[in-house]
Amino acid sequence: MSGGPRIALIHAVAAAIPPVHAAFAQGWPEARLANLFDDSLPSDLSEAGALTPAIAGRIGALARYMAGAGAEGILFTCSAFGPAIEAAARALSPFPVLKPNEAMFEEALGAGERIGMLATFGPAVAGMEEEFRQAAGGRSAARLETVLAEGAIEALKAGDAAAHDRLVAEAVPRLARCDAIMLAHFSTSRALGAAQAAMPGKLVLAAPGAAVAALRRRFPGR
Repeated sequence: MSGGPRIALIHAVAAAIPPVHAAFAQGWPEARLANLFDDSLPSDLSEAGALTPAIAGRIGALARYMAGAGAEGILFTCSAFGPAIEAAARALSPFPVLKPNEAMFEEALGAGERIGMLATFGPAVAGMEEEFRQAAGGRSAARLETVLAEGAIEALKAGDAAAHDRLVAEAVPRLARCDAIMLAHFSTSRALGAAQAAMPGKLVLAAPGAAVAALRRRFPGR
């Protein structure tokens, strides 16, 4: 086998695909990527109003499929399905299965106690906030403040990436009191430059690069 390990990327939002591919190209070009995409998951989650057992079962099935197809590690790129991804990781342990934002959460927690999160997909927020609390663990002083950039994800889905980036940048100053600001979703990371320009000198984090680095550390020597 030539090259690096085969890494499966499981997507639920088309806009998440280019950012994670770019992060691999920059941070781990040797990895061999395999993509699986189910764009019905976000709409089904929105319609259900919560992560149902049926939707969670689909997440597990996607992970098992890619593990059986020869992947050596899996990275989910949609932030709305954290508990289901955790269940898939437990079922496949010690096979590496990473949630989209766990590495970014750790990086943000190292920057201070007051952390901001800018989201664009409302149904994902509650689960991500719970993931953050779990990541914070015993760091009782850690506090998370979340802002939803209304209309941003809808603009992106409609093909208006410039409007998405503008709405994200306009929402970022609402988190000005935070020590670090996280862009909640892989799709939101395309607005990183605009967000940083709106908050010069503030640490603004995007998930794809942190996730790629964390996954690469699971494969020493590869």
